Amino acid sequence: MKILATAAFLAAALTVSASAQPPPGAPPPSKPAPACFWPSSINNFAAVDEENLYLRVGIRDVYRAKLFANCLDLDWVHHLALVSHGSSVLCEGSNLDTDVVVRDVGIGRQRCPVTDLRKLTPDEVAALPKGARP
Repeated sequence: MKILATAAFLAAALTVSASAQPPPGAPPPSKPAPACFWPSSINNFAAVDEENLYLRVGIRDVYRAKLFANCLDLDWVHHLALVSHGSSVLCEGSNLDTDVVVRDVGIGRQRCPVTDLRKLTPDEVAALPKGARP
C-alpha cells in the first residue's frame, strides 16, 4: 500500500513540475529594457573618487558612471558635460561612445570615457556615503 501511495505521489509531483515548465516552442522570458535618459535631464552630480561619477537624473533617479581611467580632479570640478558620439539618449550598459568632459583651470579640458552606466536601486542610493549622493 505504501509503494502504491509513493508512486501516486511521484506521478503527481512530476505532473506539477512538468506543467510549470514553458512549452518547448515558447520564447524565453524577455529582459526588461535598459533605463535611459536625456543628458539634459541631469540635475546634479557627485564624485567621491576619480573613476566613479554619480548622476542625479530627474527627481529620484541616480546613475553610476564608471570611467575607463582616472579623471583627474573629478571630485573637485563644479561643471562637467556628458557627450555621446552615438545617440542623444544615454542608456544603461557599456557606453563606449560616451565621454565625461571636464574643464579644470590647472589641467585644462580632459575627456574621460565612460565604460559602464547603471541605474542604482533606491537601496543602493540610500547606502551611498553622504558626499557621494548627487
